[in-house]
Amino acid sequence: MPTDIVMPQMGESIFEGTITKWLKKPGDKVQRDEPLFEISTDKVDAEIPAPAAGILQDIRLAEGATVQVNTVVGTIASDGESVTPKSTPSVAPAAPAQAVPARKESAPAKPSAPAVEPKQPPQVSQEHQEEEHARSSPLVRKIAREHNLNLAQVPGTGLGGRITKQDITAFLERSQASPAASTMPSAPAPAAKSVGSAPPAPASIPGDLVPMTQMRKIIAQRMIESRRTSAHVHCMFEVDLTRIVHLRNRNKSGFEKRNSVRLTFMPFFARAVIITLQQFPIVNASIEGESIRYHRNINLGIAVALDWGLIVPVQKNADELNFLGLQRGISDLGERARSKKLKPDEVEGSTFTITNPGQFGAVFGLPIINQPNSAILGVGGITKSPLVVTDEDGNDSIAIRSLVHLTLGYDHRLIDGAIADQFMAQVKKTLENWSEEVG
Repeated sequence: MPTDIVMPQMGESIFEGTITKWLKKPGDKVQRDEPLFEISTDKVDAEIPAPAAGILQDIRLAEGATVQVNTVVGTIASDGESVTPKSTPSVAPAAPAQAVPARKESAPAKPSAPAVEPKQPPQVSQEHQEEEHARSSPLVRKIAREHNLNLAQVPGTGLGGRITKQDITAFLERSQASPAASTMPSAPAPAAKSVGSAPPAPASIPGDLVPMTQMRKIIAQRMIESRRTSAHVHCMFEVDLTRIVHLRNRNKSGFEKRNSVRLTFMPFFARAVIITLQQFPIVNASIEGESIRYHRNINLGIAVALDWGLIVPVQKNADELNFLGLQRGISDLGERARSKKLKPDEVEGSTFTITNPGQFGAVFGLPIINQPNSAILGVGGITKSPLVVTDEDGNDSIAIRSLVHLTLGYDHRLIDGAIADQFMAQVKKTLENWSEEVG
């Protein structure tokens, strides 16, 4: 008996999901628990594993379809069963590929047209198969199609070999500079112009109207709701991180060998925030109607930038973890966010959020509060700068120090400016006078 593939129940509050990508095609062999398709819900994007081993017999619902949980979306036949892969409209490129020859056949005056047109569908199908086997975002695949590029030839630097936008633009630039290495020797001049545009630019296909992804729709909705809900105010503090930078440089190699996890700066900020939130519980609180909810625990949201959007996984009960526990938890959540392995309850229930625009070079940011939190900390880039320092005798001198700018975005309905400034002053003091063992 074939095994049904169903849209899974990803959490008590989730009732539907959108199929964003099939990772296999009918006739492909699959292993139990092997990633089979990707979905997007209002909580999280995730890869869904195969419920059984066998042959993917059919795909019943196309990429882009939004369906209720427990809906059958395909079937898997066991290895011993005879399988006839069913042709369904679930592979999105099939319909437009057939439409082109249909229009050409209506013009019998040119007998040479049918000889040329049939070459197109196999080419599109081949590109689709190559793209299905390459881990990449829809934007990357669109760039590849525009440049007639085989993604299998592009080395990916993302997690698990994922091909990022920077990977494909760099590959195209190298191809342009070295025609012998190019996969598109007859590429027209407009393609070369698009390669010359700045890689960080968000829009790489000027003039196109592209539908928002499900995740982008949710981000847009929540950002507007947060601005309408909270009275946003920001304060910024400059923090001398020299002591922590030296501590990390001395310990990062041994830390990774002992604990099998990289030593980053994020757990330093997280620990400083946790220590300070315990002294200022109002910053960890939420507004419920006309009441204030003081949370028993500190559930720390850590914003993670993805190729396809932004997500905030939550380290639950972060106040119960030591430094090593925080580093492990933050690294694990970040890796699983990028590989679409998070569960819905791992992106819910935060009481305070940290975001890190500094990783992209920003000096500071003015972050929007992650509802229903009352505050969010933005971490800027760590840079070396000259600073006036005063010794114990009161003598001033100029020294090169490692500085970071921390910005607290807070809801002025709940948190007064004086409290916010005192909170940040204590975070600054904790970081500048760091004395905790890193493990």
